[in-house]
Amino acid sequence: MGGAAHAAPPLVCLDMKPLLQFARATDALNEYLGRVLSWMTLAMVLFIFVLVLMRYVFGLGSTKMQEAVLYMHSIVFLACAGYTLLHNGHVRCDIFYSAATPRRKALIDLVGVFVFLLPTCILIVWVGWPYVKASWAVLEGSIEGAMGIHGVYLLKSLILAFAGLVGLQGISLAIHSALLLAGVETTRGTLDEKHRNAP
Repeated sequence: MGGAAHAAPPLVCLDMKPLLQFARATDALNEYLGRVLSWMTLAMVLFIFVLVLMRYVFGLGSTKMQEAVLYMHSIVFLACAGYTLLHNGHVRCDIFYSAATPRRKALIDLVGVFVFLLPTCILIVWVGWPYVKASWAVLEGSIEGAMGIHGVYLLKSLILAFAGLVGLQGISLAIHSALLLAGVETTRGTLDEKHRNAP
């Protein structure tokens, strides 16, 4: 009897193993995207410096470079939103969250994902899909014509990428929160020692 009770926690961990693997894969994806794409912030600074130098020193301009800054800003803002959520960097209307215990935070996160975050992501995809589809249908380019970057349809696709990456990270957050509430993890993404070597 005692042995069966002792063996129960690994079974819980075993049942949750696919979910844990999914959460870790999602975390790794957004971590990778965030670290790689964040270098575009440096590129934006350099592009803006060159644009200012060209404009005010040499009297020159470049529509493609100006639009490139817009593209890079959009990529960083939209494609790295999942990374920001992974590191709990989004703005909160914090009334009681910061002072809450880890378990209470996990419960708040779990409810927040299903009540607010995922419905918002679904709404963005539902509303954004026709908008993006119409842009792809004509391979929409710059309003500046040949002087600009002919890739507005790709830029608009970031709306769906944003919703997808944030939605996936929200599911990962929900999984980590559920595992914490179940006692499998001690903090978000960190396995409890008794479950670390479970099959």
